[in-house]
Amino acid sequence: MPFGKFVSLMIPWTILLLIGMYAIFLCLTKGLNQTNMDNRFAFGVWIFLDLSVIALGAGAFFTGFLVYIMKRDELRAVINSAVVLGFICYSGAILILMVDVGQPLRAWFTFWHPNIHSMLTEVTFCITCYLAVLSVEYAPLVLKNKKLKEIPAFLAMEYELHRIMPVLAGVGTFLSFFHQGSLGGLFGVLQAHPFAFREGLAIWPTTFFLFIISAAAAGPSFILLTTWIVSRISRKRLVSESVYTLLARISGSIPLVYVLLKSIDTFTWLNRTVPQMGLSGMSFFLWAPFNIWILFVEIIVFGLIPSLLLIFGGGRLRAGWLVASAALVCCGILLNRFVMTIQTLSLPTMAFDRFMLYTPSWQEISAFLFVVAYGVIIYSLSFRYLRLFPQETELDRN
Repeated sequence: MPFGKFVSLMIPWTILLLIGMYAIFLCLTKGLNQTNMDNRFAFGVWIFLDLSVIALGAGAFFTGFLVYIMKRDELRAVINSAVVLGFICYSGAILILMVDVGQPLRAWFTFWHPNIHSMLTEVTFCITCYLAVLSVEYAPLVLKNKKLKEIPAFLAMEYELHRIMPVLAGVGTFLSFFHQGSLGGLFGVLQAHPFAFREGLAIWPTTFFLFIISAAAAGPSFILLTTWIVSRISRKRLVSESVYTLLARISGSIPLVYVLLKSIDTFTWLNRTVPQMGLSGMSFFLWAPFNIWILFVEIIVFGLIPSLLLIFGGGRLRAGWLVASAALVCCGILLNRFVMTIQTLSLPTMAFDRFMLYTPSWQEISAFLFVVAYGVIIYSLSFRYLRLFPQETELDRN
């Protein structure tokens, strides 16, 4: 793509980025009164964004686990792209968390004065450490740039970093496993919010395990989806059909397991957990915006149907159906994170409570879109100047 056309495509995203930067500046200088969050909605659209992008960014750790630990060499064709996506998602999530703290000068308190009884402390440490791991994994991609490879010191550094990739993949899997689980466990222990509260397996609530499995399900689907989108925009074959087929099967198998466990979890919650608290499970679905339809859409439309299509049609479906199924899986994870944040806080917790909703301020929305624009720009620059898809050259020759 000519440089001029590339710059013209980046202009809208740059404008969105600048608007988001101004919104972030207002939040950091004037405080969280720039948002519509309050004591009831302490978790707003920002936390929904954080949970969503961290789940979608799970493709980095899961793909690295499959390539370096499980030796699925076919996925080397997308491992570089997965690392870039993971780096974007985690760095964007940490940026929004820094804004969400509301007092950036005290953000370091999390590390220096940790609350050892809080799951968020473990999440903070794991996310920060995993971003450092992703940064180290991203470095070899930068050092493989044609111009940088001409510098001997950079070439040697790239070689040494490449040798420790299996170790980094193992560390990344360990860190991601626990912070994905703790994000889910955070909601599962909210006894004051019966809609989210779950009984435990050992010392963890069931949401701990559901978040891990759902993140592992979303990651490969997001990689399949982004690879197809980039291929269409660039008008190049980036990976072989066998890679799409493998990603489709992985993207279908894990969500199917998640749907099964999610169904068991929901059935148990409806028939045992909530009645033991003196409530009716179906009472939480009487409110118009969040009726029983939302549970049906999450489990069936965004879960079971695309999973079956990806598993049994991965090698036979047309690309459009394949991509649509992967997109549905990603939407299912986004819907689940929305339910765990916005719906959980909207529903009454006491008999005298009322149903509540909040509308995000333009500052919140702009900060949300800032992360989207940031991700598009970083990925576009990486795709243009780095070698994200090793099979691209070989496929172009054929």
